[in-house]
Amino acid sequence: MKPVADRLLIAGVGLIGASLGLALRERGAVGEIVGLGRSLDNLRVARRRGAIDRAERDPARATRDVDLVVVATPVGTIAPLVANLVRTLPPTAAVTDAGSVKGAVVAAVERALGATAARFCGSHPIAGSELAGAAAARRDLLDGRRCILTPTARTAAATRRRVRALWTAAGMRVETMTAVRHDDLYALVSHLPQAVATALVNAAAEGGRGRALAYAGSGFRDVTRIADSPAVIWRDILLANRDPVLAALAAFGAACERLRAAIAAGDGAGIERELGRARRARRRAAP
Repeated sequence: MKPVADRLLIAGVGLIGASLGLALRERGAVGEIVGLGRSLDNLRVARRRGAIDRAERDPARATRDVDLVVVATPVGTIAPLVANLVRTLPPTAAVTDAGSVKGAVVAAVERALGATAARFCGSHPIAGSELAGAAAARRDLLDGRRCILTPTARTAAATRRRVRALWTAAGMRVETMTAVRHDDLYALVSHLPQAVATALVNAAAEGGRGRALAYAGSGFRDVTRIADSPAVIWRDILLANRDPVLAALAAFGAACERLRAAIAAGDGAGIERELGRARRARRRAAP
């Protein structure tokens, strides 16, 4: 496979960043991989596992002679980090991110890059788990999964091609859409489930005299698995995509109210209607 970069910088070598490094290395799709991070222990894990070739904590050293950058940090830190990296980044280096919110992030990154914004194309690899850090990374985490690109009018065609080639080389199925469309969709199918799982665990923990969770079975654990995700990461996501998330929560509230009203009225047909609607919709969406 033709390398997608001679020297790739992964800024933020957590679950996604380290999994990307492992996937590219396994496919021989990259030259050197430099990992930039704050935690020396996590960088050591990433290097020991083969996700990166060299670990750096100094942005100036990390950006030296790189030709492609992936920023895989929490969404609230992406634009500030890009603003720091661009000071020493080679002028020909392309930049992308791995954030699950695109509108606010893309706009902030383009402001940070200023006249060089053509080198940036937003990305969202749709993969992950409730685990975090390089220790949780997997070579196959991205394989066959969808990755959304959100180029703008300022994104150079060459940048878009390079970023598409990066995620394709990692085994992903790449699609393109606007940042607005992306954020509306993922408010419903990613950010809303996180909010609901959080609220569900909290409601169960606060009810049943505090003992309900001790009796939870596999169904409850499956539905609430993502409630174990890092709080700081999801705080930033929910705030960055606030309006679409609020709209998604309103839609969820309306669906809950339909079911509540049917139960309160003893309306068996209404309950069955809601259950059947959900079952059919889920089966239609199954891969």
